[in-house]
Amino acid sequence: MSDAPLFIDTHAHLAMSQFDEDREAAIARARAAGVARMIEIGYDLPSSRAAVALAERHPAIYAVVGLQPNHIHEAPPDYLEQVRALAAHPKVVAIGEIGLDYYWMRVPAASQEEVFRAQIALARDLGLPVVIHSRDAQADTLRILADAARGQTGVMHAFSGDWAYARACLDIGFMLSFTGTLTYAKATALHEVARRAPLAVLLTETDSPFLSPNPYRGQRNEPAYVRLVAERLAALREEPLARVAAQVWANAERLFTFDGPRR
Repeated sequence: MSDAPLFIDTHAHLAMSQFDEDREAAIARARAAGVARMIEIGYDLPSSRAAVALAERHPAIYAVVGLQPNHIHEAPPDYLEQVRALAAHPKVVAIGEIGLDYYWMRVPAASQEEVFRAQIALARDLGLPVVIHSRDAQADTLRILADAARGQTGVMHAFSGDWAYARACLDIGFMLSFTGTLTYAKATALHEVARRAPLAVLLTETDSPFLSPNPYRGQRNEPAYVRLVAERLAALREEPLARVAAQVWANAERLFTFDGPRR
């Protein structure tokens, strides 16, 4: 029996068109690299349906469904009922990615907040965690989470803030997830967070096909590269890779309750 560490990519978008030519091969490469579990993330209704379909075809893949802030203007009036129906699938492990995006600002902030709060409430009703997208919106994200998601479980996807922001997220009770940006030499604030945060609240992800780690920066990202994120996390913390990988795996198990009872 192999003692090789197992890795998990807690946030990928394999259903996107960037993988149309080699989706199955990318999944196979991930498995060969020791990535034993992947979570496919929805960002609108079509991608949420695709996430569920991908999870149905692959035992190692699970799904997250929801509306990301840059896509809520495309959603029909009954979007919440559709997300609820998708979330009934046994391989759906969270509601997401949901949140705020003030960088693109494709939707007014008030509308983003309304949909954000509605999906947090849905997740609470279903007993599911939330996967948070927050870009250039730290203060409002914290305000909403502290009000609407206190006591709720969730993760800050593609965490990119400093230690003060990280500590505020941890105080609310959320985990932090690192992408390939953790491998960038100039990401010193992120390195500090990786060193100071308790290992028991950290996750790894790729956000494939985006945010590739070194040495693949500028190229398409894929789940196999999550191992590089875990390796960098272990190096920053000066801890054995096997220990870090095992704890991240346990963290994901605790947050997402894979194959657990429907709530």
